[in-house]
Amino acid sequence: MKHLTLTLQFLCIAVLLSCSSDDDSPAQTETVVAFENSELIFSTSVDERTINLVFSNPAQQAGNIQLSWSSNNSNYNEDFVTTPGSESGTLELPFENGDDGVSFELQKLQNPIEGQEKTINFSITSTSLSNFIAGGNTDLEVAFSEAAASSGNFAPEVGGPNQPNQVFLDLSSQSSVTSSREAWDLKFYNGDDFRVKLNGSLFMAAAELEFEDITTVTAEDVAELQSQVAVGTFNPANMAYVDAPNGELYGTAISEISVSDSENKVYLLNLGNEIGTETPQPGSEAVAGEARGWKKIRILRDGQNYILQHANLDETDFQEITINKTSQNSFSHVKLASNEIVQVDENITWDLKFTVFTNEITGAGSYGFTDFIVNNRLQGAKAFMMETSSFSYNEFNIDNVDTENFTEDQRGIGSQWRVGGGPNSSPTLKEDVFFILQDGDENIYKIRFTALTNDNGIRGYPAFEYEKLN
Repeated sequence: MKHLTLTLQFLCIAVLLSCSSDDDSPAQTETVVAFENSELIFSTSVDERTINLVFSNPAQQAGNIQLSWSSNNSNYNEDFVTTPGSESGTLELPFENGDDGVSFELQKLQNPIEGQEKTINFSITSTSLSNFIAGGNTDLEVAFSEAAASSGNFAPEVGGPNQPNQVFLDLSSQSSVTSSREAWDLKFYNGDDFRVKLNGSLFMAAAELEFEDITTVTAEDVAELQSQVAVGTFNPANMAYVDAPNGELYGTAISEISVSDSENKVYLLNLGNEIGTETPQPGSEAVAGEARGWKKIRILRDGQNYILQHANLDETDFQEITINKTSQNSFSHVKLASNEIVQVDENITWDLKFTVFTNEITGAGSYGFTDFIVNNRLQGAKAFMMETSSFSYNEFNIDNVDTENFTEDQRGIGSQWRVGGGPNSSPTLKEDVFFILQDGDENIYKIRFTALTNDNGIRGYPAFEYEKLN
């Protein structure tokens, strides 16, 4: 199991234990074991979670951890079950030599009745090895309710230096969804407006043509335009071909879809780049692979539905798909290669998204950024940066929050949490800043980033901790 960032309390205990070792005893490292978080929230849309316990250092031999549990208004086999099973109120979790943690599965069988709280408390009771000691988060409270979590840790699995994944995070429920950057190409807004966005994580771009008939457009017609419809041309004019980086719904490269077919033109679509496959030097990234090619598309309206037509540039036939508006998510995502609607951020009202991103460099136009974080503007998530010269992270509380500092720009965190990073330099965390985020339910959190790379300096392994302020 991947080693996760531990809490400061956890680390301090580990250091104290190692410093107090008897110099005359056999060389055996003392290991602190703790729950990854002290609390976990199951929202109504989450049915199963993996519960992680982490070690301060890898195990030097095989053994097991014993847990006990007690519950409040929750019954085993009625409200929840565990894997491995635990009807008796105890759990035994084996581990092997070299493991840096253990885990078990917790499944919720039914949601609590409105107004009724159901909780389970897990505790570390013993270990089979004398050098394994419980410390830090020795207890975990699991709540089957929609109350916002008061604190937590995340290590979003963006996937290393190729950063193949987009990770969507909801702080209040400690939930996340991971999806490949190549899972989708276009996303269609499910709100009142008819707007379509590009997959900026692949550096896609689009330009409106004068054509109304998709079958008549040829590669020759767009040959001179293709060099302009791209990300990273260092021409400020190319911002017209990408979605507004601030997340403004009305700043899409594709114009609003009109009820009048004659106003919906054909677009030249640059599909951007495949996910990179090269292995870069430590500290570098390789997110952009081979070019994915070009398409021509046209989007129409049919009542409250979208109709997408798409084809290769020289094809006279086209594929068509109808996208019905739904209330389940802000957007419906479409994959052109399979001509289908795909699930990307299903069943999660996310606050933050870790992604590769098409941003703007002033005076140079659109440009690709890695290690980027956006807040969910359409769901009301807002953020701003604080400098430790004004307040330390630990001291900052709800009384220090100036709500006028929140920005609707989805780049409220963006790339501000790191410095450097490029072909000839390694990125580093900004240790003199932290961030304040307000989600769509007006929960306010402070966020501090704790990792950008793994222990070997490999990029694409971020981590952060957060605490609810209100």
